[in-house]
Amino acid sequence: MRGEASAAEDPAGNGGRKSAGEDDPRIARLAKERRRDIRLDFFRGLGMFIILIAHTPWNSWNRWIPARWGYSDATEIFVFCSGAASAIAFLKLFEARGWGVGTARVAYRIWQLYWCHIGVFFATLAALIVVDQTLVDAHRNYVGVLNLSRFVNDPAAFLPSLFTLTYVPNYFDILVMYMVILALMPVMVALSWIRPWVALPFSALLWAASSQPWIAFIDVPVIEFLSLPAEPVGNPRGWFFNPFAWQLIFFTGFAFAVGWLPKPPANPWLIGVAIFIVLICPALDPDGVPIRRLVRQIDWLYEPIKAFNDATGALHSKSFFGIFRYVHFLALAYLVWLAAGEGGRRLPQTGIGGRVVTVVRRVGQQSLAVFIASLLLARLLGVGMLELGLLNPEGRWPQISLPVTIAVNLTGFALIIGVAYIARYFRNPPWKT
Repeated sequence: MRGEASAAEDPAGNGGRKSAGEDDPRIARLAKERRRDIRLDFFRGLGMFIILIAHTPWNSWNRWIPARWGYSDATEIFVFCSGAASAIAFLKLFEARGWGVGTARVAYRIWQLYWCHIGVFFATLAALIVVDQTLVDAHRNYVGVLNLSRFVNDPAAFLPSLFTLTYVPNYFDILVMYMVILALMPVMVALSWIRPWVALPFSALLWAASSQPWIAFIDVPVIEFLSLPAEPVGNPRGWFFNPFAWQLIFFTGFAFAVGWLPKPPANPWLIGVAIFIVLICPALDPDGVPIRRLVRQIDWLYEPIKAFNDATGALHSKSFFGIFRYVHFLALAYLVWLAAGEGGRRLPQTGIGGRVVTVVRRVGQQSLAVFIASLLLARLLGVGMLELGLLNPEGRWPQISLPVTIAVNLTGFALIIGVAYIARYFRNPPWKT
C-alpha cells in the first residue's frame, strides 16, 4: 500500500526517485500543490472570509453568511477541512515512522496551538485596552463588549485558569477545541489500524455521549465529565464548542481524505435529498433569515415552525454540534463537491475568476495564520465600523453607513490576504533556498 501511495504521488513516473530540481524547496512546493485537491484549499479559504465577516461586530454583511441560510455555518467548513488537511499532514508520518513518532508530532502541533491561543488572547486584549484609552469618547467600551472586563479587573483570579484552559472566553474557543480534537487523533489512528470501521463508530459514540442536549432530549443521564469548564470555580459555563461533540465533523473530513469513507456517487436520488434539505432549512433555521421574516407574516405556517424549533432545539445546538447541523452540512458539502467537479476542475482556472480562486486558495493554505490574525483584525475592524459609520446608536444592531460597511469589509479581506501571502513567504523564505 505504501509503495502504491509513493507511485501515485510521483506524477513524473520516476518510481519515487527525485527528479532534477526537487531539492529546491520552491520547486518541491509547487509539485506538492499540483498534487493537492484544490477544493480543500479553496473552501477552507472561503471559510476564512466568512469567519472574518461573522466575527466583525456590527457588520451587516453578517446577515448574509451561510449561517443565516441553514443550521451549519463556516465553523463546520473550518473543522471539516481541518480534518481533511490533518489527514494529509499527519497520517503518512504515523504510517512511515510509527505510532509513537506520529503522536509526538501531533503533540508538538498542540503545543504550537496552545501558545497561539495564549498569544492571540493577550494581543486582542491589549489592542482593545489601547482603543479604550485612546478613544475616550468612543461609542462603546470595547473591552467590555468582548466581556473581558472581569479579567482586566481581577487578573489574579483568571490568569491561572487562562493558562490551564479552564477559563475560555467565548470568542477564543475555536483553537482550544481544535487542540482537544487533535489529541484524539492518535486514538483514532490506533483504532483504524484494527479496522476503519472500529474508529468511525468510536467517533460517533463519543459524539453521542458528549452531545448533552441530545442525551437530555431522549431522557438519558448527562455525562458531566465530557463538558469542560470555561470559567473559574463557581460558574457552571462549559466550553462553547464541546470538542468531544465537534470531533465528529473533524474525523468525517479526516475519513474522506484517507479513504475510510468512500466518495459519495453523483446519484440523482442523493442529489434530490440534498437539495431538499438545503432548501427547507432556511425556513427552519433558528438564527433567522429573510425567508423566516416572510414566514412570520403567515400565521398558519409560522406557528408550527416555531413549535418545531422549540421542540428540537437540542438537535441544532451549536455548542454540542446537534445532528441537524451535521445533516445540513453534509447535504450542502455534497452539492458543492459535485458542483466543483472532480479535483475542482469546474472552478475557474484562468482569467479574473482563476486569479480569485488562486487568492482564496492561498488564504486556505495558510488558514491557521489567517485565522489567528482575523481574531484580532475583526475586533479592530468592528471598532472602525462603529466609530466611523454610526448613523443610529439605538438598538441592539446599530445602523452603520453603507460606504463604511463596504470599506471595512474590503479592508479586512485585503488584510487577511496579505497575512496569507506573508505567511506563505516565510514558510519558504529565500534564505533557505
